[in-house]
Amino acid sequence: MVVIIGIIRWLGHAAFEILSEGRVILIDPYLTGNPLAPVMASEILKADVVCVTHDHHDHLGDAIKICERTDATFVGIAELSQYAQSAGVKNVVGMNIGGTADVKGTKITMVPAFHSAGRGAPAGFIIEVERSRIYHAGDTSLFCDMRTIGELYRPRIACLPVGGHYTMGPMEAAEAARLIMPEVVIPMHYGTFPVLAPSADEFVSALKKKGFGGRVVVLRPNESYTF
Repeated sequence: MVVIIGIIRWLGHAAFEILSEGRVILIDPYLTGNPLAPVMASEILKADVVCVTHDHHDHLGDAIKICERTDATFVGIAELSQYAQSAGVKNVVGMNIGGTADVKGTKITMVPAFHSAGRGAPAGFIIEVERSRIYHAGDTSLFCDMRTIGELYRPRIACLPVGGHYTMGPMEAAEAARLIMPEVVIPMHYGTFPVLAPSADEFVSALKKKGFGGRVVVLRPNESYTF
């Protein structure tokens, strides 16, 4: 018998919605101004937790407005969470890299990302739902400690940026997948802007060359993967 734990839906770019145990978790909800967004921010009627990897506009996005409207808890690095609170968000969890917090029954761990940020530092998240963990890498380059993230947290699903220019590209992302070794890898952060890779095709090819043993799930905006 197949047991369904949750559903992860791609909202374009690095934005995802996770549905599990009756909770709605959003990650980097960049919808307004996102040419790939399948929904408008005003259509997000329920959210319990909103995780933001860093404060660049294409990741912070609509997080503050969604939190204000749905009473969701904003989760981010300390300085970014302080900013969200000063902007009017009532429920805020500020944390830092290496820390773990229980947010409305969801275990969330903040892990490193190599990028830039205006407030605090960029980060990734390990989000635990039921017996599965999802790794959202945020905006990042390839780094060797991804192996440790894989060995320590054993994420079932890894959402990795593959578009290049601002993050690692297809070749580096394929190596990241090899280091992390998730059951499923979902590419993200491509096709949104002209400078990014237009598709995930090159990433999929690079994974095949490396003999990646997991499953690659390439979603279209608004498509979901059930796990």
